[in-house]
Amino acid sequence: MPERVCLIGLDCVPPELVFDRWTADLPSLRSLMDAGLYGPLESTIPPITVPAWMCMMTGRDPGELGIYGFRNRMDRTYDRLRHATSAQVRQPAVWDLLGDAGRRSILLGIPLTYPPRPISGLIVSDFLAPDTDSDYTWPPELKAEIRKAVGDYTLDVRRFRERDRGELLREIHAMTDQRFRLARWLLRTKPWDLFAMVEMGPDRMHHAFWRHMDPSHRLHEPGSPYSGAIHDYYVALDRHLGALLDDLPLDTLVLVVSDHGAKRMDGAFCLNEWLLREGFLALTERHATPAALDPDRVDWDRTTAWGDGGYYGRVFLNVRGREPRGTVDPQDYARVRDDLARRLEAVVDESGRPLGTRVFRPEHCYRAVNGIAPDLIAYFGDLHWRSVGSVGHGTLWLRENDTGPDDANHAQHGILILAQKTAGGWRGAGGVRRDDLSLYDVAPTILEALGLRPPEGLAQTPLARDHRSPYTEEEEAEIARRLEELGYL
Repeated sequence: MPERVCLIGLDCVPPELVFDRWTADLPSLRSLMDAGLYGPLESTIPPITVPAWMCMMTGRDPGELGIYGFRNRMDRTYDRLRHATSAQVRQPAVWDLLGDAGRRSILLGIPLTYPPRPISGLIVSDFLAPDTDSDYTWPPELKAEIRKAVGDYTLDVRRFRERDRGELLREIHAMTDQRFRLARWLLRTKPWDLFAMVEMGPDRMHHAFWRHMDPSHRLHEPGSPYSGAIHDYYVALDRHLGALLDDLPLDTLVLVVSDHGAKRMDGAFCLNEWLLREGFLALTERHATPAALDPDRVDWDRTTAWGDGGYYGRVFLNVRGREPRGTVDPQDYARVRDDLARRLEAVVDESGRPLGTRVFRPEHCYRAVNGIAPDLIAYFGDLHWRSVGSVGHGTLWLRENDTGPDDANHAQHGILILAQKTAGGWRGAGGVRRDDLSLYDVAPTILEALGLRPPEGLAQTPLARDHRSPYTEEEEAEIARRLEELGYL
């Protein structure tokens, strides 16, 4: 049995790049693959950073957590969306269960750990912390040690869509370098049984530079000076990983995981424009120029459904007795929703060709449905197209999304590599590839490796009614702006 577990999270890393295209150039990852178990890791529905990382760490799906994206409806009104934080996570994560057993954890950059809650160990919270002046660590005094160890800490790259690509590239590399330096300092100087970190750099690289790498991308530029940017970043990432692995003590079980993958983005489908054209959504006043859907300009008494944008589409039905001004008779709910799903799956591109959209019903893909779930979840073009929630575009199809340039969308599969460091080298399943791995396998694997029995059954605790946010109104607005830059809204 291993004495420790080290989880290295690489946000948005797809199996195609690590297991196939660039394997020979990634010796650290290759050594783990050759010795251990590896394969594509099926993500959550939807495959998005929030809630996927916390689903991985709790072993609970989005429905059980009641968290369906970065922002969620807090009640059945039309305008109460709130950014998800650690306060909404009511299921125990692996570090909570380990703490109950007297074990210590170090957490670095795991999404949905802000604001940090007291644990048996240390937390350096995620990129949604307002800034490093906030109490982004547990205990709070840890941030002074971090400044002394690595200087001014970078939570994330800023102004993602506005940046000169050369400047952005340098900053992503610097962020990753600093994160791994901090990780190695924590590993060497602090006690731990579980060390878990997430590096957001791959996600930022994919969204900013995918077109330069992928000849099938509609905006591909042959001979671009950034054609090798993602490859070179992966090579650098592999070097950082190798240095961290060298620092690990013997008898450490290592998991390298990603929460979802990536694929080229072909365009953006204007979900609310389509709902308007199809008669599901009505406005009191049409928008002459593109603008966010304003609940005050929606004629709710004539509206059947409305949508939200992002890397996937969310559709909400306006149900009588459920929403304040509902129009859909509860007895007609299933019929209306099924009709809407069929019509969404039949949407076409500008040339009249089917997009290949997939539509999910929450109760079919979650073990429980807590909080305010979307009535339908849509993958436009099977995630080659993102969802646009704004209106006033005068078209259903955009070649850029409504929040700015973006080269990539998320894909359903990330990666998992599992091996143990021993005196004789890396040991494990012997280079076995499996194609049936799930993000939900990770939490029980960590617990069993450290001698704890995973909880039996499913804890279906209702979402707490306390909707207070740790953010001020100004911080909420700043986070919304940053999420728009990153394409999550």
